[in-house]
Amino acid sequence: MTVERIVIAGGGIAGVSTAAALRKGGFDGELTLVDAGEFPYDRPPLSKDFLAGTKDIKQIALQPSQWYDDQDVRLVNRTVVAALRPAEGRVELADGRLLPADRVVLATGGGAARPPIPGADSDRVHVLRTADDADRLRTALAPGARVLVVGAGLIGAEVASTAVRLGCQVDLVDPVAVPLAGALGLDLAAWLHGLHTRHRVTARQSVVESFTERRTGIEVRFTSSALPELYDAVVLGVGMVPCTELAQLAGLDVERGILVDAGQVTSNPAVLAVGDPARTRGQNRTEHWEAAQHDGARAAATLLGSAAPEPSVSWFWTDRHARHVEAVGHMDAASDTVLRGSFDGPSCAVFGLRDGHVVAAASVDDPAAVRAARRMIDRRIPADAARLADPSVKLRDLLRG
Repeated sequence: MTVERIVIAGGGIAGVSTAAALRKGGFDGELTLVDAGEFPYDRPPLSKDFLAGTKDIKQIALQPSQWYDDQDVRLVNRTVVAALRPAEGRVELADGRLLPADRVVLATGGGAARPPIPGADSDRVHVLRTADDADRLRTALAPGARVLVVGAGLIGAEVASTAVRLGCQVDLVDPVAVPLAGALGLDLAAWLHGLHTRHRVTARQSVVESFTERRTGIEVRFTSSALPELYDAVVLGVGMVPCTELAQLAGLDVERGILVDAGQVTSNPAVLAVGDPARTRGQNRTEHWEAAQHDGARAAATLLGSAAPEPSVSWFWTDRHARHVEAVGHMDAASDTVLRGSFDGPSCAVFGLRDGHVVAAASVDDPAAVRAARRMIDRRIPADAARLADPSVKLRDLLRG
């Protein structure tokens, strides 16, 4: 069947990347992007510059408005796809409109997780997944406000960093002693977690039992304390839940995500899925920004009948307390680690090694080290631990093996 009309349901990085890759690959048919907001925007700034108020919504747009005209992408905004009708070659929008579609790409994203803690539905308990969430949270982050951040992973750490910079008194709680150790390595993860204390964030290892509304705030009970504590606001940074309802209504295979093959095709060949809700059969979902971008490129290649892009090892970044962190690969797959530089210096990097090769790396304010590590992983370049650890050895020399 000739594919002449494609509808992308969802305007996050996965959806916009799919549209961009389709046009770059030569697709000249009708291309429609359906987005719930005024326009698609980038999500990583929501916990940082946007939350702090130093950037507005237009400054975090994924593409300038002119891009949609230039690429001949029809942007249908302020609505969502409510139903798929692949047998009819159409999709139905929430406002009742029907759009023709030979193929549909689901880029429906995910929602912030709210664990089943009593009182978690209080207005004082915030989540952060959308610009509206960030707007509501920003009003609570007044100077002097006592704020509890639940979850010390990427989002929780970033929100804690932003809140303390805005003048809040911040507590950060997590059941794990050293969050992100599996991704960054134990030593680097411990040092990064310690940054919170050095920046006036109180980090504690515990579990929240309940939230109770009081006239003067929200009372929180912890497993580690007999007495409750009072906060002005709580932020839940405990992960996301993939949005699979649309796929389920359409009868697609769903199990901890929308199941797809290596080309991002679902159990219905007329429907593809990308980004946070998509899960390749036999693998775990990958929720990082670049992974969603790669999904879009693979989906476009499938739709165009062209070769899929070369795979690359996973990569992500995060920022906290004015330090930039990048990581590539899976540090828990390493049998040994090598430190390049010093945790107390201006920058450092940790390389994870196994069988004489780099399998992972993480850096603080040294993105070039992670870029080099990524090439070493992708190209299977042998690694010498002593040379990796020596800052006097140039990174480009490491790539020669």
